[in-house]
Amino acid sequence: MTQTDKPGDERFFSCTGPYSIRVIAALLGIEAHASDTMISGVAPLQSAGPGDVSFLDNRRYAGLLAKTRAGAVILHPDFVGKLPEGCVALAVAEPYVGWAKVSALFYPFPAPQAGVHPSAVIDSSANIAPSAEIGAGAVIGAGAEIGAGSSIGALTYVAPGVVVGKNCRIHAQVTLSHAILGDRVVIYPGARIGQDGFGFAISKTEFYPVPQLGRVLIGDGAEIGANSTIDRGSAQDTVIGPGVHIDNLVQIGHNVNIGAYSVVVAQAGVSGSTQIGQGVMIAAQAGLTGHLKIGDKARIGAKSGVMQDVLAGEEVLGAPAQNAKSFFREVVTLRKLAQAGRKGQTQGPERI
Repeated sequence: MTQTDKPGDERFFSCTGPYSIRVIAALLGIEAHASDTMISGVAPLQSAGPGDVSFLDNRRYAGLLAKTRAGAVILHPDFVGKLPEGCVALAVAEPYVGWAKVSALFYPFPAPQAGVHPSAVIDSSANIAPSAEIGAGAVIGAGAEIGAGSSIGALTYVAPGVVVGKNCRIHAQVTLSHAILGDRVVIYPGARIGQDGFGFAISKTEFYPVPQLGRVLIGDGAEIGANSTIDRGSAQDTVIGPGVHIDNLVQIGHNVNIGAYSVVVAQAGVSGSTQIGQGVMIAAQAGLTGHLKIGDKARIGAKSGVMQDVLAGEEVLGAPAQNAKSFFREVVTLRKLAQAGRKGQTQGPERI
């Protein structure tokens, strides 16, 4: 097995192009010299050749600029002067965003291959757009709707009544039930959407399941990571807002509402009926108890245990979670106490 720094193994990825510098610059909304120069691919600074475009976003790697052989580099205007002669500068305020756009130009997501695989099982009352793709072994239930340009991966189950909007990508072995999806939604392999929420009444002797009568509503452009789970609502809906990005292995409880363009990172869990504002960032392995309100643009640190409401724009850390400034003051205080204790042990008891 040979490792390579060159992305885009042709066994797995299809590269378009080549494209001229003029086309790439127009995509970035800028102008650049040597506009007729052709670029055939993308690569990191250290492995790029004259036919590649690369990028610099992190100052730590600025030293690689002088040695790069790339034909063009997407970078901040502050670093243009560090490029070697002959390398075309594609100067933008947000280089990583530019890199995302250009990478997608060369390596776009595969277009759906319109049609239904012979092994798929489609109920006669399902409504499948002619331009949609239904993969091998997929099952589409009664009354389900699959929008134009959407693809349903192999062995995926779309339960009765589910609606999948236009240009969605539902990967292999996904389960969708009691769900309404907007357009351009992406759901990665193994995700489970719309199953019963964790709801039951407790008597002195046993548990009584409470019927979960809500749905899961997923907004336009949302992405749900591999093996993540989103429970349907109990008496109201679970809502994933437009542009929300949920990482792999995340659990979202019933009746949760996540505002637009929020991010939930791997292994985080959100308990039922918690309301999360817009632009919130929840880091890995954070846990949120139920019935909380998390304000817009709040930031919740990794492994935090959130047990009370978080104000808009606030950053919290720790378990139980608290304001980040208070958390770090406590860390510093404990460190000083520990250092003082070690110093006292080293000096030993005073002699009389």
